[in-house]
Amino acid sequence: MANAPSLVTKRDFHATRARLASPFHYPEGPRTNIPFNPLTKYFAFRYWAFMAVGFGLPFGIAVWQTKKNK
Repeated sequence: MANAPSLVTKRDFHATRARLASPFHYPEGPRTNIPFNPLTKYFAFRYWAFMAVGFGLPFGIAVWQTKKNK
């Protein structure tokens, strides 16, 4: 078992290095993996409007379904 630590040090994690020349490499860092920009001026309003519509839509559909004529 004395060889186990030496095997780990020999690996050097060469397969996990970012390949910057690859066409599939995207920028890294905070806020780069989300499809919107939270630093815009009206982000908070748009966020809560989106959440309100997403939460209220099923209830609105249910009310519409129960009140429409058969």
